[in-house]
Amino acid sequence: MALRINLPGGTFKVKTYRELRVRERERRVPVLKVGSMYFIWWPNSQKPSDPEKSKRLPGQ
Repeated sequence: MALRINLPGGTFKVKTYRELRVRERERRVPVLKVGSMYFIWWPNSQKPSDPEKSKRLPGQ
C-alpha cells in the first residue's frame, strides 16, 4: 500500500516497485529510490493519469 501525502504544490508518494505507474517507472515525474522504496513527487501541474488509459476508446 502506497503512502500519499497531499502538500500545497503537489502529492508526495512512497511506493514499492510493483506499485509504480508507467510514468513513475519511466521517470517522467521526479523519483528517488532508497533501498526498495521509491519516493515520488507528483506536482499539481502534472496530471496523474496514465497515457495507457487515455489511449482506450470510451466504453472499453
